Amino acid sequence: MRKVFDEVYSLDRRCYEEFGLNEDILMENAAQAMAKVIRDNAEKEKRILIVAGGGNNGADGVTLSRILHKEYEVYLYMPIGARSDMCKIQLERAKKVGVKLISKIKNSDVIVDAIFGSGLNKPLGEDIVKIIKKLNKKSAFKIACDIPSGIDTKGNPSPIAFEADTTVSMGAYKTPLFSDNAKDYVGKIIVANLGVSTDVYEGNSDTFLLEDGDLRLPLRKKKNSNKGNYGHTVFLCGDKPGASIIASSAAFAFGSGLCSIITNKNIDIPYEIMSTFCIPTNCTAFCFGMGLGKEYDEETLFEVVENEEIPIVIDADIFSDKNIIEILNKRKNMILTPHPREFSSLLKLIGMGNFSVENIQANRFALVREFTIKYKDIVLLLKGSNTIIAQNGRIYINTYGTNALSKGGSGDVLSGLIGSLLSQGYSLLDATVSASLAHALASKKYPKANYSLDPFSLIEEIKCL
Repeated sequence: MRKVFDEVYSLDRRCYEEFGLNEDILMENAAQAMAKVIRDNAEKEKRILIVAGGGNNGADGVTLSRILHKEYEVYLYMPIGARSDMCKIQLERAKKVGVKLISKIKNSDVIVDAIFGSGLNKPLGEDIVKIIKKLNKKSAFKIACDIPSGIDTKGNPSPIAFEADTTVSMGAYKTPLFSDNAKDYVGKIIVANLGVSTDVYEGNSDTFLLEDGDLRLPLRKKKNSNKGNYGHTVFLCGDKPGASIIASSAAFAFGSGLCSIITNKNIDIPYEIMSTFCIPTNCTAFCFGMGLGKEYDEETLFEVVENEEIPIVIDADIFSDKNIIEILNKRKNMILTPHPREFSSLLKLIGMGNFSVENIQANRFALVREFTIKYKDIVLLLKGSNTIIAQNGRIYINTYGTNALSKGGSGDVLSGLIGSLLSQGYSLLDATVSASLAHALASKKYPKANYSLDPFSLIEEIKCL
C-alpha cells in the first residue's frame, strides 16, 4: 500500500529546509515527469497545448513548455498571466528559448491542464469555467498537472473540473484525487518524483492507497484438514431471503468450511448451504442486515451481539433501525458495510448529524474518520466508486472497483466474503481489506459487458483469483 496525504506543502518545505532542494529543482522534476507522460503517448512534432495558470502550478506548465519546445509544436496559453515569482521566472526562461504565447485555445493532440493544482479552496471564476468547458470538449489526450483544475481540497468539482486521461500528482498521492466525486476527472494517476525517493520525500500519514499486492487470499496450505478447520459463517435471514443466499454462497466460495442461514421460512437454498432455526454452537462469524427488512428475529440477533467471541458483519437495512444504537454501544468486535444512504441513516440515528447523501459524498474522508475515532474498535467500510475502509481514524482506499458492481446483490457478495474471512481467523481489518480487494479485482476480470455482471457471475470470478 502507498501513503496518501491531505496536503504536501509541508513535504515540499522539508525538501527546502532539510535537503537543500529549492522550488526550482522540484519544478524541473515535476515538468520532466509530465514530459515523460507526453513522450509515452504522443509522437514527436505533435501539437501540445499547455494551459497554465499564474501560480506555481502554472509555473510547472511553463517549465514543461520550455522542455518540449522544438521537440513538439508547443502552444503556451496563459489566460491570467504570470503572477507568482516562480511563474514569472519560468516564463522568462521559456521565452528565451523561443516559446511563444498564444491568445486563444488551439486544437492540439495533447492538452496539459496546469491552471490550478491542489489546494483550491474556492469555486472557479466564470472565465476559467468557460476555458475548462472548452478544453473538455476538445478531442485530445489530456493531462492534469498535480490535480485536475476545479477539484477542491475535499475532492469535489467546484463547480466543474478538467477531465483528464492522466493526472501527474506532484510528489505523492493526495486525498482529493480519491474522492468519489473526482473519479470521472482524474483518469490514471501517476506520482512524479521531485528529486528525492518516495521514502525520503514522504512523512507520516494515516491514509493509505491499497494495491493489488495487499490482497491475502485464504489459500489452503495445510493438507491434514477438514471443514471444521475453515470456520462456520452464519447469516440471519430477513424479509428478502435472496440476499442471505447470495451472501452465504459468496462465503462458501471464498473458503468457509460451513455456511448456514438462520430462518423460520420455507425457502429454497443451495444444497451446500445449511438451514437452521438457531445459532450453531460452532459459529465463527455472524452476518446480518442484508435483506433484513423490518421483521426479523431480534432475540437471535442480540444473542450474538452479547457474545463478544463471535465477530459480526453488519450490512444494509439495520443501519436505519434503532437497534443499531444498542448494538454499537454493546459491541466492539464488528464490521459495518454501509453505502452512502445507509451511512447517512446511521449517522442520524447515533446523533452525529443529519447528512444528505450529497453531504456524505462531498465529505467522505472526514466523516469516516470522525466515526471511527468515536467507535475506535469497529471497522467501517463505506461503499462507493472508491471504497473507504477505516479503523480508529486510519483510512485505506480501494480504487479497483468498477461500475459493473452497480447492481443489486453486489453488496451481499461483499458481506459474504468478509464474513468468510472472519470465520477463517482473519482480523477485522485484514478481512475487510482482503475481501474488498477480491470483490473489486474480480469485477475488473469479468470478461463480458460491464452492464451484465450479476452476483453469481461475480462469485465465479472470485473463485478464479
